[in-house]
Amino acid sequence: MIPIIDIFAGPGGLGEGFCSLLDADGRRVFKITLSVEKDVHAHQTLTLRTFFRQFEPGHVPQSYYDFLRGNISLEELYKRYPDEASNASNEAWMVTLGESKEAVSNKEVDKRIREALNGETDWLLIGGPPCQAYSVVGRSRRQEKILDEQKDERVGLYKQYLRILAVHSPAVFVMENVKGLLSAETEKSPVFTKILKDLANPAGAYYEDFGQNGIQINCPGYKIYSFATKPQKFDENGNPIYKQKDFTIHAEEYGIPQTRHRLILLGVRNDITVVPGTLRKTNRIGIRKVLADLPRLRSVLSRQDDNDKWKKAIESIAQHDFLKGLEKDVKSKILTLITKVRIPHNGKGARFIPVERPTIVYRRDWFLDHKIGGVCNHEARGHMESDLRRYFFVSCYGSSKHKSPKLDDFPKALLPDHENVNQGIEEQKFADRFRVQLSNEPAKTVTSHISKDGHYYIHYDPTQCRSLTVREAARIQTFPDNYFFCGSRTSQFSQVGNAVPPLLANKIAKIVKRIFDQIELLKTEEIFQPATENVL
Repeated sequence: MIPIIDIFAGPGGLGEGFCSLLDADGRRVFKITLSVEKDVHAHQTLTLRTFFRQFEPGHVPQSYYDFLRGNISLEELYKRYPDEASNASNEAWMVTLGESKEAVSNKEVDKRIREALNGETDWLLIGGPPCQAYSVVGRSRRQEKILDEQKDERVGLYKQYLRILAVHSPAVFVMENVKGLLSAETEKSPVFTKILKDLANPAGAYYEDFGQNGIQINCPGYKIYSFATKPQKFDENGNPIYKQKDFTIHAEEYGIPQTRHRLILLGVRNDITVVPGTLRKTNRIGIRKVLADLPRLRSVLSRQDDNDKWKKAIESIAQHDFLKGLEKDVKSKILTLITKVRIPHNGKGARFIPVERPTIVYRRDWFLDHKIGGVCNHEARGHMESDLRRYFFVSCYGSSKHKSPKLDDFPKALLPDHENVNQGIEEQKFADRFRVQLSNEPAKTVTSHISKDGHYYIHYDPTQCRSLTVREAARIQTFPDNYFFCGSRTSQFSQVGNAVPPLLANKIAKIVKRIFDQIELLKTEEIFQPATENVL
């Protein structure tokens, strides 16, 4: 198997895509030998999935599914399989990278990487340095035009990625980050321009940032490729030439049911003469194809758990004043669907909901595992009664108009009592703060913000009148159903929102595999190259 080092791993979405790639005999092509994550709950999730992968595909023990169903604890699961649990613990390393006081030393990182690789020189580095500092929304909220590396250490965390490239020289790397990187700047230069330059010459960048310190770096450097676009031409040194926007992957164009736009860079070591392929575009996938078959749920009133109150709160909309000023089609949709509101059999949901034969319209082979016997991480959040009215209006509006309303589409009686609502209406700034996900369209990007509230992620079905659950967000992110998220529900949402969609990563893995296939072919040709004889 091709070794992988995964840094800034989060809950493991990028690594999951690579490790899910199987060869013709059903064996894994890639194996993560070390993954690094600092968040305690993401690390718990990562360790659990690492434990899952200690077993061959299709041979995960029944005890794992007993844990998913809540029949045994995580401690009991690990106790039953001590060797696999120990391997998972060694592979998933919880430490902080960087130059902060709490960060592990570079010396220790290098030691762990060498031990994990065990002499292998042709391996893969993957990961996405934390991206909040680069995101357009984040910079807008902080009112930052120029990023300060001294005040915000996240700006320079990619240097840890860079340092590992320089010191350990993997054959290939895959680096993911937010699209906002394209417009981010420091006082010295545009961030993305500097990153591309550094990634092409990690050794030079390493000496510049860390000093020589008696270390001799012999990294040959990298050619940087896009997964989305073929290079139109190459420079005199054979480096591919792109426009910066060419590195952006629009996930909805590749079978992912959300409009997630991310920068994903592919680096190939300069001593490897390979020109990689690109992703193949497919039809757009509406979220109904991944959500419709999940158990129906209801939300609850915040700080209350009363079925009748939830149902009556929605039914009271029929007598609400805001209906008077609505367009006829939206009003008709609201009045019709109010009569169809029922309390679902599964109520607000739970950590595990038994389902005899779970199903899904899209990619059953990817999502489903019938050994689970149900659905995990599927529990609705509570909402204020005023928000229930807004959610019902927004989802009915989306069903009728096939678009999500902006604040200026809201009846005045439904507008929230916020100071910046007028700004949202007049300047269209965050005017879609209540946003329904349309059933026949890919969802909007699932981000970590989903952990704070559900206003941006309202379910398309008005009769459920709620925001998305962790499992629904995970399906939109293309996590398989047997992927369990640990920690509080808030933490689970953050983990899902920060991850790379595993199905997209799996498609990327196929491209990377072909690079390693060619590396092996080149090695074979060198071994069997006939010696040249001198003819006298």
